[in-house]
Amino acid sequence: MHLTTINFKRGSVLTVQIDDIAFGGKGIARLATEKGDYIVFVPNTLPGQKVKARVVKKQKRHAECKLLEVVERSPREVDVPYQEIPGAPYAKLPIKEQEADKQKTTFELFKRIGKVENVEQLFDVFIQSPRTWHYRNKMEYSFSSIIYDLETREEYDGFALGFKHRGQWWSVENLDKDSGLFDPLVEDNLKKIRDWCEATGLPAWSPPKRMGFFRYLTVRKSFHTNKFLLNFVTSSTRLDEFDMEGFITLIQSIFGEHLGGLLHTINDSTGDRSHDADAITQLVYGASILKEHLLGLDFEISINSFFQPNPASAEKLYSKAIEYALEGKAEADEVIMDLFCGTGTIGQILSKRSEGKTKIIGVDIVESAIENAKQNAALNGVSNLEFYAADVNKFLYEYPQFQGKINTIVLDPPRGGITPKALKRIIEINAPRIVYVSCNPATQARDTTILYEAGYQMKKISMVDQFPHTAHIETVVLFEK
Repeated sequence: MHLTTINFKRGSVLTVQIDDIAFGGKGIARLATEKGDYIVFVPNTLPGQKVKARVVKKQKRHAECKLLEVVERSPREVDVPYQEIPGAPYAKLPIKEQEADKQKTTFELFKRIGKVENVEQLFDVFIQSPRTWHYRNKMEYSFSSIIYDLETREEYDGFALGFKHRGQWWSVENLDKDSGLFDPLVEDNLKKIRDWCEATGLPAWSPPKRMGFFRYLTVRKSFHTNKFLLNFVTSSTRLDEFDMEGFITLIQSIFGEHLGGLLHTINDSTGDRSHDADAITQLVYGASILKEHLLGLDFEISINSFFQPNPASAEKLYSKAIEYALEGKAEADEVIMDLFCGTGTIGQILSKRSEGKTKIIGVDIVESAIENAKQNAALNGVSNLEFYAADVNKFLYEYPQFQGKINTIVLDPPRGGITPKALKRIIEINAPRIVYVSCNPATQARDTTILYEAGYQMKKISMVDQFPHTAHIETVVLFEK
């Protein structure tokens, strides 16, 4: 056996063979040393691949790396008819193998971090995405004056419209055809939009110089109406030279009757995001909202509204959470708290499914989200539902009428998870049942140990694949005490 001397440092480039995978899509390579295997983690890789990777963090027993190049494909990979993009690193892995990897690594995560040794026995179901291709309802494309060429793997000056190269903020990979994630009507015509914009002679944004005209193109789709809402983001520099009417005509020619609306945002911020507090947005064609339908509910969605990116899979996710919340619990005096409720989707579905027998209270600290939740509830005629803009840390002090009355808490926190202080307050509510929905099982596994210490036990766990061809997996866990 060849033994490796670990004499590399941060910034070194390694060529390694990936032989296993960890949670979050981190490929594992093992370097044999006199003291045993030295582990190298490379995100967005597959067992069987040989890759080049740059060391970004070196520890005594392992190193974290950034993928630079796949030198040799894995035998598990198959060809697909879509353009390779940074946001779909597993597109060439058959979907059943993707799902098996996600299930295996999630089990390992809950055993290692959550200390749930019998997690397989508590497993309920793995819910596949109803659509494995073209499932997203929103995509943001970036303009850049720096092109990353996928064939030569080099950068050069030019006019790009597509996705930022993985791990970079300055260079963009041109998208020339359908990526398989969004609608082909958009992506098969993105080159046409790029060519038209380039022909104006106005420059694409230069991230290093923080100057230029063309910045972003955001597209949102309603699966319910099959209409699109676009937001075209530019700076104000040389705006008077831009032919907006010509651009509207171009977009109309591409989308036809499927064009719901076109917005133009002027964003002069030097920050690397499409929307800024000082940005000015105006509607230049059609309507500024789309209508979407989810589990019997209607929603009005703006370009910047949060809405689940994969609605068909979100229906499965919410249905499983509500099944756990209402299982054998439909008494007239039941109170369910929908915490981190956002725009109130789960609470509204709970209200409909419980047929008015259960009181639902939605709580979120973001006032604008609560206002939006109230509007959505009114739109859908939901009555046995109340929304509160409140901090969970203070909720029972501000609304003592719910002390001792909350039987079930449904948690759907943001990706960062629940803060220790908030989790402590949630435990103090002393609800017999907690349904915990998570888009980041790593933080959920961490919280599981705290819930166990507080007397809760995991009763069931399900996994929902909301994002095929990526490392992401969502989990729904039922805890009871």
